[in-house]
Amino acid sequence: MGEADRISSLPADVIVSILSRLPLKDAVRTSALARSWRHLWTFLPGLRLGWLGDPLGDTSARPVASSWIERIHHVVSSLRGPLLHFALAHRFSSDQFALLQRLLDLLLQKGPVEKLRLSSLFERGVIHLPSFHSLKELQLHRCRIVLPADFRGFDRLSSLTLRSVQISNDHLHLLINLSNNLTTFKATNFVALGDQPFSIKLNLPLLRYLEFELDKFVERVEVSAPCLEQATIRSYAYCRSKEFALVNLVLVTSVVMVSSLYLDHDVLKSLSFAALPSNFTFSRLTCLELFLNARTTDKRKCDTFIWLLQSMPLLKVLNIELNDYDYSIVTDSVDILMRELLLKKHNGISCLDKTLKCVRISMASLNSVMTVIALVKFLLQNARVLELMKVAYWTGPEVDPSMLEVLQNAKVTASSKAKVVITREWM
Repeated sequence: MGEADRISSLPADVIVSILSRLPLKDAVRTSALARSWRHLWTFLPGLRLGWLGDPLGDTSARPVASSWIERIHHVVSSLRGPLLHFALAHRFSSDQFALLQRLLDLLLQKGPVEKLRLSSLFERGVIHLPSFHSLKELQLHRCRIVLPADFRGFDRLSSLTLRSVQISNDHLHLLINLSNNLTTFKATNFVALGDQPFSIKLNLPLLRYLEFELDKFVERVEVSAPCLEQATIRSYAYCRSKEFALVNLVLVTSVVMVSSLYLDHDVLKSLSFAALPSNFTFSRLTCLELFLNARTTDKRKCDTFIWLLQSMPLLKVLNIELNDYDYSIVTDSVDILMRELLLKKHNGISCLDKTLKCVRISMASLNSVMTVIALVKFLLQNARVLELMKVAYWTGPEVDPSMLEVLQNAKVTASSKAKVVITREWM
């Protein structure tokens, strides 16, 4: 029996599963192999079209031909089984969005679509997003979105990703808060559709993971999500100023229920201008990740760092990544942090006495270890239950003996279990 015959003898659903892993053009071409294959491609459960391998899309690509959209419309019309997954990433000209809208409306009819990913250029036209009631996962990138007048939310949607999406404040509220089953929400680089900036209140009772990046169009973000476990908060560089301090503070303090929190340098910079609340507590937080700029540590950011430690009485794991790629101009300004910590170490940093067990500090070059040696010393000398202090770097020579000597001299530990590890990790 030939190779093709052996494949043909497989159950039809197995063959369809194989076809679903092929490019659409090749899957359709298999209809010419044999009579039994003629219509198998019409049972494909999903379609992936465009430059989906590039998460940002090909902004230099020419708009697709209208005939291409018509062919895709014909392919979708020809499908006999339910279309569960659909992904489309292409650049469209302004006169093609009517064809694209017809395609989306057809998807709604073919359903039940469970996963939908759309990526285009928002300045080219508006997408009127149909109400896919079976949708479980939605990703929108570089899209200009308008919701229908009768929009009632996505009852089954569990994951929503919005990147460089242009939408009005009112429609954003509807899209998020009428999707009550969301467990994952990721949002970066909102663009306001109209003059009204974004003032966002997330009321999501089942949300477990939040990723949010603040930008200039956002004036307020507040989270009400009692099940939230993990939050990643970033900020564009122009949002690190005093002007955005309250925006950052409201967002960070509203995720008080998380067990894991990531904050980048620009969020910390903006927080350093805020009036940080005393007696504030992250009551469940056990893991904190910070991305710091090794060159620009100052007293305000030291105070912010201390405030974070004071507000996390259950902290077990502290991960710090240093932005030190140009380490030739790194100063020893982080020594300020040591002095500030020494002054305030008895002022309510209870995680040092009871819970902090693991600290990991990563950097591009081991040369930058001198910028954090004061912090390493402080944590070794004051974290009473510390088990591991790991310093990791990616470039430069192997461990310099002088660096080892400095760290060994720092190893006057409050914990008998504390272990210092210096390691090179390839990126």
